[in-house]
Amino acid sequence: MMWLVVAVAFVAGVLVGLMIADTRTPPSVAGSSSSPATSPGDDPLGELEQVAREQPQNFIAWEQLAQSLFDANQPMPAAKAYGRALELRPDDADLLTNQGIMYRRLGWYDQAVGNFSRAADVDSNHIESLYQLGLVYRDDLGDGAKAVEAWERYLKRNPEGSASEQVRQQLHQMRRGFDTRLPH
Repeated sequence: MMWLVVAVAFVAGVLVGLMIADTRTPPSVAGSSSSPATSPGDDPLGELEQVAREQPQNFIAWEQLAQSLFDANQPMPAAKAYGRALELRPDDADLLTNQGIMYRRLGWYDQAVGNFSRAADVDSNHIESLYQLGLVYRDDLGDGAKAVEAWERYLKRNPEGSASEQVRQQLHQMRRGFDTRLPH
């Protein structure tokens, strides 16, 4: 009986704490600005958004904003910020790949494929784009043959890298169990 009272008191305390914390949470980052009640530095995303708006040619501001939105799992605003950064540096394979990941999270698989393919083309050493390309083809588009093609390109460019064994295993599984029509 005593443990039940303790458990109820604990849950009630957590709920009250969450309600208090919720009233102190700053407004949503995407498209918002810092409220007057917050002190400088309390809303780093808001500050990055402001710098990017005020300095539209500042590549670093757009890149940092995009990465912060990526890290905050805000795919639509992140994709837009990556788009602006890519207007300033169109052949940046890392930006293309990160924007492609955001497109994938949005379910925009054709755009993701386009970004990953372009990143792999502009930087022959950019293997992350090929890995991501294989994932989209396998997991989202159900095209095992194109996934195999992307991952074979990955292994050609990075035969001994840290993730190469994982790619080999995924290829082996696909060839062995999921689709016997895949090229060997």
